[in-house]
Amino acid sequence: ALEETGLSKKDAERAKNMFALGLLSWMYHRPHEGTERFLREKFARRPELAEANILAFRAGHAYGETTEAFAVTYEVAPAKLEPGTYRQITGNTAMAYGIVAAGQTTGLPVFLGSYPITPASDILHELSKHKAFGVTTFQAEDEIAGVGAALGASFGGALGVTTTSGPGISLKSETIGLAVALELPLLVIDVQRGGPSTGLPTKTEQADLLQAMYGRNGEAPLPIIAPRSPGDCFHTAVEAAALAVRYRTPVIVLSDGALANGSEPWKVPDAATLESVDPQFATEPNAPDGSGEFWPYLRDTETLARPWAIPGTPGLE
Repeated sequence: ALEETGLSKKDAERAKNMFALGLLSWMYHRPHEGTERFLREKFARRPELAEANILAFRAGHAYGETTEAFAVTYEVAPAKLEPGTYRQITGNTAMAYGIVAAGQTTGLPVFLGSYPITPASDILHELSKHKAFGVTTFQAEDEIAGVGAALGASFGGALGVTTTSGPGISLKSETIGLAVALELPLLVIDVQRGGPSTGLPTKTEQADLLQAMYGRNGEAPLPIIAPRSPGDCFHTAVEAAALAVRYRTPVIVLSDGALANGSEPWKVPDAATLESVDPQFATEPNAPDGSGEFWPYLRDTETLARPWAIPGTPGLE
């Protein structure tokens, strides 16, 4: 196809991938215009190379039409996506952005106490970049210290978050049970991997559900939610924070390695559409008998949540 272009054999050989692309474009019924425009822009300084690549591309398409080597072709219909601004996103990045957004929707500073573990570490890496949004990240010395610091941050009036995988959930179980007893908001992100024990860090598995439901001593129930796609990790994190703050409870989010590292086109949400949740901190004594005392486990009649008093609030010691 390039014999008469005057290119050296080496330059002509480098166009063979365009021949393959032309063949695939025929096989999948893809239009030519965008590819040819791209090639002319890419090789604008050497138009002879652009034309050579386009010749090879067209030759590959013609080969597909004329050869009888392929019994079938394929047609991929356009994706049915809502209009909007889209970007590529992975599950872990979406989870990190969801945690940042949760801090904004609740009006709380975010504190992440985490110990690096595959495949959850990317959330720690990403959140460490967002100090401008009131996010503090703490790389703890172990899993227990990570969740302990996160629960301590919640005790102090922040949105405490900890990220881990299945082995870390095992180690965090006592502190998660303490969060249930204290009735404090806490996000526990479990990006699941293969087990048992430390298992296989890079093998995807979804086997932590029973541990999330029952892996604490005594009666310690809590909400568990799971994303359905990489992009849904964002909305799942926002929802988990809303549940945790509204009902004063730890919430476990069950992601997994495939979602964490998988990617998809993600419609960037309008921040104004995200639901706000007021933490409604206790600021004055609430005893119904008029004694002027603070009852820390007096229930909200609608949510059954207890009041959340920040340590140091006068009169609520």
